[in-house]
Amino acid sequence: MTLEMTNHPAPNPADRDATGRDATGRAVTHPLQPLGAAEIAAMKAALEAAGLAGDATRYSYVLLREADKSEVLAFDADGDAASGGRASIRREISALLTDLEAKTLTTVIVDVTAGRDPAVVTADRLDPAVTGWGPSLEEDFPAADAIVKANADWVAALARRGVTDLDRVRTVPLSAGVFDYPDEVGRRMVRVLAFWQPYPTDSVWAHPIDGVVAHVDLNAAEVLRVIETDMTTVPEESGDYTDPDVRGPERTTLKPIVITQPEGVSFTLDDNVLSWQNWSVRLGFNGREGLTLHQLGFEHRGVVRPIIYRASVSEMMVPYGDPSPTHAWQNYFDVGEYQFGRLANSLQLGCDCLGDITYVDATVVDDRGEAKTIANAICIHEEDYGVLWKHNDDFAGTNETRRQRRLVISFFVTVGNYDYGFYWYLYLDGTIELEAKATGVVFTSGHAGGDYEYASALAPGLGAPYHQHLFSARLDMTVDETANAVDEIQVQRVPIGASNPWGNAFTRSVTRLEDEQSAQRLAAPGEGRVWSIHSSSTTNRMGEHPAYVLYPEGQPVLLAADEASARLRAGFATKHLWVTQYDRDELWAAGATVNQHPGGAGLPAYTAGNRSVDGEDIVVWHTFGLTHFPRLEDWPVMPVDYAGFKLKPHGFFDRNPTLDVPASVGHGAGGHGAGGHGAGGAGGVGAGGVGASAHEGHDHGAAASGDGHACSC
Repeated sequence: MTLEMTNHPAPNPADRDATGRDATGRAVTHPLQPLGAAEIAAMKAALEAAGLAGDATRYSYVLLREADKSEVLAFDADGDAASGGRASIRREISALLTDLEAKTLTTVIVDVTAGRDPAVVTADRLDPAVTGWGPSLEEDFPAADAIVKANADWVAALARRGVTDLDRVRTVPLSAGVFDYPDEVGRRMVRVLAFWQPYPTDSVWAHPIDGVVAHVDLNAAEVLRVIETDMTTVPEESGDYTDPDVRGPERTTLKPIVITQPEGVSFTLDDNVLSWQNWSVRLGFNGREGLTLHQLGFEHRGVVRPIIYRASVSEMMVPYGDPSPTHAWQNYFDVGEYQFGRLANSLQLGCDCLGDITYVDATVVDDRGEAKTIANAICIHEEDYGVLWKHNDDFAGTNETRRQRRLVISFFVTVGNYDYGFYWYLYLDGTIELEAKATGVVFTSGHAGGDYEYASALAPGLGAPYHQHLFSARLDMTVDETANAVDEIQVQRVPIGASNPWGNAFTRSVTRLEDEQSAQRLAAPGEGRVWSIHSSSTTNRMGEHPAYVLYPEGQPVLLAADEASARLRAGFATKHLWVTQYDRDELWAAGATVNQHPGGAGLPAYTAGNRSVDGEDIVVWHTFGLTHFPRLEDWPVMPVDYAGFKLKPHGFFDRNPTLDVPASVGHGAGGHGAGGHGAGGAGGVGAGGVGASAHEGHDHGAAASGDGHACSC
């Protein structure tokens, strides 16, 4: 990753040479330092020298194979690297290689440790019939387009729908899943849907050429079959939301909002370690998951107490609920099949982020094994979040108010028609939150009109199938230590009796989740069910174990039938909670290779041994998301919808940790403009208009107003 703060440019770790030093000659010291371009080049050279890669090789899932947690923690405990006390830790890169000529799939691990010759550590050939294939490749999209447009059956099917000008047809090759097609086993498949685009800026999603889908073998460059239904009408109404005739005249009544931080931001970023208001977290990024958070801790009484060792969105699945032959197969694993990190947006000041912003560039690896920089991939800023705490005490004669603030670490990805933002929030009071924002354009289909129980009607002839967005957050927990345990806590009613004569009593039940099988749980919002992750040995001043409590939103998990292919492949999405014993290489909720995997991988496989999770080094996996019945208001572009969860401290602190937050001081609300005025360079920020960003998605107000006095506190 590269990073640059306002007026404080930082060295670019992607410029490290083969000795493990950056362009300034500084040694790379931390084992979790993101991969640099020199390391990526060394990996590719080692694979080519070993005869494992060549012109036909395509690279996927290229990741730093992170050292074992125990090694990293020992490294951190050894003190300052300058003292020479730290032992070096081997730097390894893992990758998945597809050979387009030999039609093979190979997993590799390459040692690129500084000061030694790069070397291949392991190379294992996979059987795609058993493990599935790698994720979609960029060249698959034009290849599939050419294959179907050369197929007489597919061209004839479009002609029956009145479409003969193939130059205006936009094909959408989509991950195929695994269904009852014996001739597809072991083949690298996509299923191709088509859309009509009357003119360049019109939305293709407004004009699905429904009722026809092609099953394409990419390796053989052939169409195995074309499936048709009686849906033959192509919707005609424009979906071009940039067209004034569609959107109408722009409103002129929105006045500018300016929220400033005249003294600059309250955080620092040094060698990818972000520090803010007692919080510290190491930032990471890779081409599969995108943003990762490492070694998240909170300084309390002069000691940084660990909370989460590693946090990420491990997988995401979008299953569709339309059983028609041209849509029943639609279920996409956006992380494993399309790679979130490689699809990250370059964020823009004033649009995606507003205020005094620090941007971080990301280095990922393309299909050819070359390092690629995504400018402004990560956005970091502060937000006011309304009242933190408040009390007007008539007896004491005091009136105290403090304002909440949060640090925001975010990135956005575009996966075809949908756009997803992932916002990690760190609050002054120790709360951690992940919020996923779903926007973009709903996936569309034909709609015959009338009542159809599996899709919404959006426009004449246009529908949108019901679907879900299911995310899996992987939370490698270290609450005070690596030995943690999980209790399930929920409300419990108490019947009238001798101990409850008036019937007003209620309490809660606490159940320890002891092993991986019993720790597969569903949320129960009506029971107030939460999960407490706590230290196994440390205690607070009341003798209780410090904890962080996971508060789920409790929306539906995967709704597909028990026997459905989607359910076999997305076992993670059948439960809100999984707890596993830590394993260095167990990172993926749906397994390592997802595309066309027949099922059972990931969390079902990880938990098959039923390891203990009581007082062990544990990983908590949380499924959350949306069940989407598209609205008319979601067309032609969808306002952001939200899903997420919170982790709140419970007995982690001995009292309110924000008693030391000072009263807010107003600076007035004068000035005009909308935040920063400069566009910023690659990896930089605009030079003008510093300020805490306007809070996206909620209405909590901004800075305290007034004439320079404290809030009446």
